[in-house]
Amino acid sequence: MPTPAQPRHIPLSQHTIGPFFPADFFQPGDNDLTRLSADAAPTTQGTPFLLTGTVRKEGGEPVANAILELWQADAAGRFRHPDDPEGDRADPDFLGWGRAWSTAEGAYSFRSIRPGSYAENGRMRAPHLNIIVMGIGLMRNAETTLFFPENAQANAADPVLSVLPEDLRHLLVLRDLGKADGVQTYGFDILLRGPRGQETPFFES
Repeated sequence: MPTPAQPRHIPLSQHTIGPFFPADFFQPGDNDLTRLSADAAPTTQGTPFLLTGTVRKEGGEPVANAILELWQADAAGRFRHPDDPEGDRADPDFLGWGRAWSTAEGAYSFRSIRPGSYAENGRMRAPHLNIIVMGIGLMRNAETTLFFPENAQANAADPVLSVLPEDLRHLLVLRDLGKADGVQTYGFDILLRGPRGQETPFFES
């Protein structure tokens, strides 16, 4: 018990080790955006792809048990959401949201379909993926946007990617890993903290 000579120290924000997630926070199939549920048939619209990568912290140490949430438009650039004026025309078999959990080696993966482009505030958005990382020691969610390497012209005009200095924009472009079992595969490694030119750029949520 603390004494006057040994007062109790109140934990500071940087001492926080949460958040903590229950064992059922992640279920098999949660990282497959092509299905409405694990037992549903996948959408027949769009081109499927796999996204694989790692989550690491400063020094390259892998981050285990990080939660990654990914959301995106469907193949026609529509969201199944009431805020989308074309939401009622969105692909009814595409959920557009998924969740993955990093392994002890920091590895994660998602399966989805290539999103379409759409207009936002009068400007065209390049096809992209939105991703949030949550984990132990993070004071807030880390949120960023990922772009496809095939869309160099659209990426250059994207209003979100254009916010970054030009020399950092490549850090948000997926790596083309070729095809695996006939499905296009991309790679994206997340570095939560590191030197300029290596740390993943995150946006204010």
